[in-house]
Formats: sequence, structure tokens, C-alpha cells
Amino acid sequence: MLFPSSLGLAALSLIVSVLMAAPLGAGAPPPKLRVLLVTGNKSYEREAFLQVFHSDPALELTHVEHTAKVADAWERADTSRCDAVVLYDMPRDITDAQKARFLSLFERGIGVVVLHHALVSFQLWPEYERIVGGRWFDLPEKGGDPRETPSGYEHDVDQQIRVVSEHPVTEGLADFAIHDEIYWGYRVGKDVTPLLTTTHPKSGNPIAWTRTEQKSRVVYLQLGHGASAYSNPSYRRLVHNAIRFVARR
Repeated sequence: MLFPSSLGLAALSLIVSVLMAAPLGAGAPPPKLRVLLVTGNKSYEREAFLQVFHSDPALELTHVEHTAKVADAWERADTSRCDAVVLYDMPRDITDAQKARFLSLFERGIGVVVLHHALVSFQLWPEYERIVGGRWFDLPEKGGDPRETPSGYEHDVDQQIRVVSEHPVTEGLADFAIHDEIYWGYRVGKDVTPLLTTTHPKSGNPIAWTRTEQKSRVVYLQLGHGASAYSNPSYRRLVHNAIRFVARR
């Protein structure tokens, strides 16, 4: 009769131990969500804001920034190599070539999350308003349409947020309080699905919505002005949920 060597017994014991320790169904972790964050043309608390994304280990962040008044981040070749795009920028102008690169996202089915002041971008480009689902109207001297009444804002407001739709973006969220900026006088498209409202009497409503653009999902979240909002657990949950929703994850 043949007996295994002591070395063979040790190897066999190690294999059995590993198999017994591994959970059933265990496999490779899912790939990280590739998120392209676009900022520029608007100041913000950079490190505190980026922590919103770094706090989610499932996200792989690429951060690009416009370097001029035009939307020159869209001239980069890598803007389409992502699962979702997050806009936190506020450029005034965009060239035809930059428009084409931006619009190609929706032909490819890449989802877009639009945050806070990105509702102000491209004041004189109607297609952007239609895609985002609304527009905050700037002053004429800042590029706004002189035919429209300018919108308004107020910093450092305590407000109560109401969840008005059971939706993947609001999953796991109940009504919550936040210290943030409010907007009013902005326009909201008729084809959006409202997600959140606020009880603050000066604020416009809804303050979050979603719509579909070609092959892509689009979410707008009005919240998110400063560190007090960035660190709010409900705000972070909203952003993380929105990214997963538009990425169809």
C-alpha cells in the first residue's frame, strides 16, 4: 500500500482548509463603477466634495476639469470610457465639437448625474435644458436670456427634504434634514419624474428628478453646495444611488 509523503499531506491539508473556509458561491468581486466627474467654471470646496465619491469603495473616480470658459473637458479622448458621468460644472459656452462629444454620451447609453449648479450651464443652449430636465436662469450680464426672469438662491438654509417617489435613487432613504443652498425660479421639464421636494417656502420644487435621454438615464439633484451638504449621509446616499441607477448597476 502507498502512503502519501508528509509534504503531500501538508499540501492536501492546506487545500482542504481553503475550500472549507471559502463561502459558497464566492467569486471575484464585481468590477468598480467607472465614474467621470466633470467640474470647472465654478468654485467649490474641493476636498470635501471629492470625499463624497471616495467614501464609496465601489467607485473608481476620474476627475476632469474645464480650464477655460468653454467646456474644454469634452475635448478629452477618455470622456466616453466610463459607466457614468457626474456634472458639477458651470461653463457658459460650448463649441459645436464639444457639443458633439457631450451628446455622444446619450448615443452610447452612458448615464449622467447632474448636481446642483450644473443646472446653470449653457444658458443659451436649449438642448442642454431639455436633456437635464430644467434650467436655472442666470442674469443677462452673466450670459442669461434677457427674455427670462432670473432665478434666485440663498445659502446656508436649514430645510426638510421629502422623498416623493419610491425609486432606486431614493432607495434606503427616509425624509431628512440638510443645511444647504436653495434655488427658486428655475424651470422643470414636463417629462421628468420627481424624486424629492423640500418644505422650505422659498425653494422651488421638485429639487430632484429623473428622465431618459435616448439610451441613457439622467438624474438631477439640486442639493450639494458646501461641506455641510457633502458630509450629510443622506446626500451621499443619494449621489451613490444616482450613480448606480444611471449606470444600470
